[in-house]
Amino acid sequence: MFQQLPMFQRIGKDAFKKDLSNTLKLAEHLEHPEKKFRAIHVAGTNGKGSVSHMLASIFQAAGYKTGLYTSPHLKDFRERIRINGVVIPQEQVISFIEENQTFLGYNRLSFFEMTVGMAFDYFAREEVDIAIIEVGMGGRLDSTNIIRPELSVITNIGLDHTAYLGDNLAQIAGEKAGIIKEGVPVVIGEKQKETTPVFEETARSMKAELFFAQDYKFPKYHIDLKGEYQKKNLRTVLTCVKLLGENGWNVPEEAVINGLNNVKLHTGLQGRWDVIREKPKVICDTAHNTEGLKLVMKQLKKEEFQHLHIVLGVVNDKDLTTILPLFPKDAYFYFAKPEVPRGLDAQILQEEAAKFGLEGRIYSTVSDAFLAAEEEALDEDLIFIGGSNFTVAEVL
Repeated sequence: MFQQLPMFQRIGKDAFKKDLSNTLKLAEHLEHPEKKFRAIHVAGTNGKGSVSHMLASIFQAAGYKTGLYTSPHLKDFRERIRINGVVIPQEQVISFIEENQTFLGYNRLSFFEMTVGMAFDYFAREEVDIAIIEVGMGGRLDSTNIIRPELSVITNIGLDHTAYLGDNLAQIAGEKAGIIKEGVPVVIGEKQKETTPVFEETARSMKAELFFAQDYKFPKYHIDLKGEYQKKNLRTVLTCVKLLGENGWNVPEEAVINGLNNVKLHTGLQGRWDVIREKPKVICDTAHNTEGLKLVMKQLKKEEFQHLHIVLGVVNDKDLTTILPLFPKDAYFYFAKPEVPRGLDAQILQEEAAKFGLEGRIYSTVSDAFLAAEEEALDEDLIFIGGSNFTVAEVL
């Protein structure tokens, strides 16, 4: 899967498909597994992964057999496909490819198309009660967009993947709004001046009830995912649970409390304000676009430390002029290239960072950069690792 077929996560635009024709062919070949389970469809620029994992944890706590499809993975491909938090067995991955290899090769399916087909086939075979399906990129043309869900969710809209989705918020909102289905209610996580009219118009044309999470107030809940930015995601999740409860899903209050307290335990989520060590404190976060990094840098300012060390690696399609100014100038940086074809050369990253007053050294690998930061850091210091999913994955 990794070596023979294109994969956007690794190589970028050459793997991007502009239509759903291959996905629809695969669905037909697999006898339409997407029609054999109920689902919640989650899109958005930031927060869609956290929202998906929170919803899955709550439904697991409520006793439902819960599928969860997310991307990208950090350490193991199988993280993308889970039932009740357990990754798809290795033999299931192998048998899916073996059984369908001729079809997959002949039709030149992309890595993501294959993975979506595998997930839907697995969820159908295992007869899940509900599956939480996270959009890969955009919405309208995303391979996941062949399901008819119980509920559509769009967390927020920001400027990311502009080469594919549009260069302004309204255009990107139009792509995300492509997951809105006729007669299916939709929850919007954040009201934004540029995007709200797009969602309202799409929902009206699709005769879909539209709900804005910001219009609802909920009691305070404890959640095991750290970071102030999770408050927005939490409100989106609680709005979804409320609406689903009104539509016949039995999700008692104790399941909400249990689910939110145990998101990581139930679903295996990693990389969201992940504190992996103390003394020195080491925090990973996969935020990699302007909106996500703004929130993470705001959170970083609330931490107490003597010195700040930042291990930074990014991919080559990021607009560095918008993300580098967000990082603190008083930190010391350890620049490295993530080990993927899309990884940006560390020397280029260092040179661009210097234009914004960010100083540090270059390392040949992310692991070397992290080891150097560990050697330099005092117990009272803080090491932050970020800039890309791949950078975090290599440290984990």
